[in-house]
Amino acid sequence: MTTPRTILVTGGAGGIGQGIAQAFLEAGDRVVIADSNAEAARRAAAALGTTALPLDITDEQAVTAAFETFEASGGIDVLVNNAGILSVHGTVTELDPNDFRTILDVNIVGTFVMTQAFARHRITAGGGGTIVNISSIGGRQPTPGMGAYESSKAAVDSITRWAAIELADHGIRVNAVAPGPVLTPMLQQGMPEGSTERAAWANRIPLGSLAEVGDIAPAVVFLAGQGSKHITGISLPVDGGQLLT
Repeated sequence: MTTPRTILVTGGAGGIGQGIAQAFLEAGDRVVIADSNAEAARRAAAALGTTALPLDITDEQAVTAAFETFEASGGIDVLVNNAGILSVHGTVTELDPNDFRTILDVNIVGTFVMTQAFARHRITAGGGGTIVNISSIGGRQPTPGMGAYESSKAAVDSITRWAAIELADHGIRVNAVAPGPVLTPMLQQGMPEGSTERAAWANRIPLGSLAEVGDIAPAVVFLAGQGSKHITGISLPVDGGQLLT
C-alpha cells in the first residue's frame, strides 16, 4: 500500500481545479485546495471533504508563509499550478496594457512564485516531488482576441522547461498539461450547448467535441505519479487533436 501524498492545487475552487482535486482524492492522496477566493475555497473543500487555503499566488510573502506552515505539518509532495485568469480578451490594437499586465502577473509571475517556493521547500526536504502546470494549447495555436492569455500560457510552457532542467538534479520533475477549451461551468454558461459559438469551436477539433473537466484530471494525475517517473519538461496537449489542424 502506497503512502498518501499531499497535493497542493492552486485555483482549486474552479471547475478544473475541483476536478483535479477530486481525482487525487480518489487516488488516495490528501489535497489542499488553494484559491484567492477564500469563501469559494472553503465551499469547494467542504464539498470534497478536504482542506482549504486562501492564497494569492502573486503575493510572495503569503506564499512563503504558506510553505513554512506546510513544512511544520509534513510538507507538500505535488504542486499543481492550476490558478490562472482568462477574463480579458482584446485585439493587439485594443487591449489595455494594464489588463495585459494583470493576466501576466497571475498566469506567469504567480506560476513562477509558486514554483520557486515549492522547489525551495522540496530541496530543504531532501529533494523529490513533482510540479504539474496547467498550460493551454493556446500557447501554441493563436485565437484572435485571446493573445494576452495565450502569451501567458506560452510563458508557462517555458517556465515548465526552465524549471525541469534546473530542478532535475534535485529529483524534482516539472511538466505541464495543455488543454484545449474545457466545458467548465463558466464556459458552458458563455457557450451553452446548441450555441453557434460552441459548434464553431467543436468544428476546430478533430475528435468533434470540447473537453470535459474529467478529461483533464487523469493527465495531471499521470504526470504527478510513478508511471511518468522518467518524464520531465513536457507540455502534454489534451485537446482532441486541435493542434493538428
